Amino acid sequence: MKKNTFLFLALTVLSTTRLNAQVLNDVQESFNSYNSSGLQEKLYLHTDKNGYTAGEVLWFKIYDVDGIFMKPLGLSKVAYVELLDDKQTPILQTKIAMKDGSGNGSVYIPVNLSTGNFTVRAYTSWMKNFSPDYYFSKKLSIINPLKSPDPAGKPVESVFDIQFFPEGGNLVSGINSIVGIKATDQYGKSVSFKGAVLNQKNDTVVKFEPLKFGIGHFAFKPESNATYHTVVTVAGKKITKDLPAINTTGYVMNLKDNGNQLSVTVTTNLPAQNVFVFVQTHHLIKQVESVSVSNGTAIFTLDKSKLGEGISQITIFNVDKKPVCERLYFKRPTKKLNIDAIADAPQYTIRKKVDVTINTKARANKPVAADLSFSVYKLDSLQYDDQEDILSYLWLRSDLKGNIESPGYYFKNANATVDEAADNLMLTQGWRSFAWNDVLTGKSPAFNFLAEFNGPIVTGKITNKSNDQPEKDVVAYLGIPGKHVQLSAAKSDARGRLIFNMKDFYGQNEIVAETNTVIDTNYHIEILTPFSEQFAKMTLPHLDITPAMQSTFEDQSIAMQVQNIYNGEKLKQFNQPIVDSTAFYGRPYKTYLLDNYTRFTTMEEVMREYIREANVVHTSKQFHVKVVTGVGIGFLSDEDPMMLIDGVPFFNLNKVFAVDPLKIRKLEDVPYNYSLGSSYEHGIFSLTSYKGDLGGAEIDPHAVVLDYEGLQQQRQFYSPAYATDEQASSHIPDFRNLLYWAPSVNTGVAGKTQVSFYTSDQPGKYIGVVQGITPTGEAGSQTFSFEVRPGYSSQVK
Repeated sequence: MKKNTFLFLALTVLSTTRLNAQVLNDVQESFNSYNSSGLQEKLYLHTDKNGYTAGEVLWFKIYDVDGIFMKPLGLSKVAYVELLDDKQTPILQTKIAMKDGSGNGSVYIPVNLSTGNFTVRAYTSWMKNFSPDYYFSKKLSIINPLKSPDPAGKPVESVFDIQFFPEGGNLVSGINSIVGIKATDQYGKSVSFKGAVLNQKNDTVVKFEPLKFGIGHFAFKPESNATYHTVVTVAGKKITKDLPAINTTGYVMNLKDNGNQLSVTVTTNLPAQNVFVFVQTHHLIKQVESVSVSNGTAIFTLDKSKLGEGISQITIFNVDKKPVCERLYFKRPTKKLNIDAIADAPQYTIRKKVDVTINTKARANKPVAADLSFSVYKLDSLQYDDQEDILSYLWLRSDLKGNIESPGYYFKNANATVDEAADNLMLTQGWRSFAWNDVLTGKSPAFNFLAEFNGPIVTGKITNKSNDQPEKDVVAYLGIPGKHVQLSAAKSDARGRLIFNMKDFYGQNEIVAETNTVIDTNYHIEILTPFSEQFAKMTLPHLDITPAMQSTFEDQSIAMQVQNIYNGEKLKQFNQPIVDSTAFYGRPYKTYLLDNYTRFTTMEEVMREYIREANVVHTSKQFHVKVVTGVGIGFLSDEDPMMLIDGVPFFNLNKVFAVDPLKIRKLEDVPYNYSLGSSYEHGIFSLTSYKGDLGGAEIDPHAVVLDYEGLQQQRQFYSPAYATDEQASSHIPDFRNLLYWAPSVNTGVAGKTQVSFYTSDQPGKYIGVVQGITPTGEAGSQTFSFEVRPGYSSQVK
């Protein structure tokens, strides 16, 4: 009997062990499978300042990193930047070229823009596959001194949002819980409060108040057969609110930081069984473990050194592989860039040179090369410190939903209060960015947008005109008229979607999208917007104009007008992008510069007399061309080759032969089969006009022709130099409040560089902001300040 009992127990233990291992393996495999194709991108956008005047230029630098190690990521070659108003309507939209994980650009703020708060947001095409909550966003204030601000109207009554977050997600009768609490106004700004939990007899059970930024926590043990509500006092207003539902059975989770270790306690009133902990940081599994529930409790010990830096997600599963509790933990990153930036003097007079020495160091105070952006602007009542930089954004705010007030606070000081405030923030974040049900059931993430790893992608949709239904397997072409021959072909998928890859597409231009109408004219092409049509839920506060800002309005108005009058042309200088001017078909077989030949009056004569690789046929009032591949070889095909004029395909060759040859500068021919994406061409003949205007040829009326903006051309930042007495004594006024902007400052392997610029005629206090990242992902920022006093000295520094 004893032997049989021992054998039964051994088999039971073995079976349980196998079950535990199977649960852990299943969760890990499901998690890895779900995330295997879900590369995470993060963007951070450094603007030159936080407040602007209508008529100014907004400058910015974009940093693109991977979501795991925060290293610069060269995946996307295009970033999208938008300025949204308080209704989330795009005011400005632009596309920025990216290279090796960074890019920079600018937008001109319209002079007719009304005063108010706006949002600048940035994302890539790949990021559109995920929630817009994880796009980069930032509030900006813009004033228009030339327009009266909107009347304040009736005072808006404050609306307060009180939220409770049981640790782990559940309140269970008879089990002690920690409950996080967060209070904000209608604009997402934190508010101070005092509150209490009361039972059905209105007896006070526990009192609570926030620690920092309207966030706090309290301990609470709900009793069976009792009901509870809360009374919270905010700004003299009492708000009654129910607690989250209290379950009769379930699981409660509690996390404690014990220094080098984390203790995770799971308490339940369900029958004893194993529970499992699953810990991941930035989608990398850090720890999985099973523990038996004994007397209603299971305790996990997590080694903090094994957790990744930043935010970790701790999830508790039961034996049915169902997530029953979850919370976040924040580990302050040690991986950061230390930047020393200091001006060579605390004070300057007007039009004086300022030298700023920059040193960048990583761990162990070792010099390191860093890619930096650098801004120096005047402090006034319009500017504000938003307490966010590249470090706090990448390692904290980018992983959280909603408004995070002063994220930099959690990084600057390491003490008990800051640690508790950070844990309260984690406590009030709830369940995470993906549904465990999708992970565990093997549901693949839906990716509707491609990463633009080779340049801009223009997307379209093709439908049948007769029934307005999507058409599959139809080849369409997209050309950009101009001297640079750019053409892409695409075949529609089952949803009628077309994807055109347009490398090196810069500036504003027309695009022409069409099908071969010689074959069928019953198709309609719609070009889709590349900008995201999804928006995060947010409410911008009204920009209150105070009497103290009146002088700022006047100063900004004068400065903006003076700058546009005297330096307006200098602000309209753009760098020409370095692009490959070779046509999509590469080096042609032959190039005919028509000015080197006797000029004929018709294209038919030109093709017959000059182009040996073309045999022109004119039958039944229709021109055709047969491509000759060479002597003794014969014709390439009985089908017409692709005929282009300034990069636009013409399928009706009569229109090509109707062009005045005196408007054509050159003709290139490719007398062999050519695969253009989904299209197979029997030779190519490309005509280039002198003006890039198609030589007057008429585009097919079935084609879609529309204005379309490619990648932004980079504007040159203007900063005058006063290196001589003559330059310093110039009578041209200099009312710059942005003294310097440099989006690409590199410190090199020595970790050191110097930036120089000159003060303007505007006295006051100035602040410099330096931000950046290293190739291995250390990010950091630093500020410095100096004062400019009135006066002029003939001694040039």
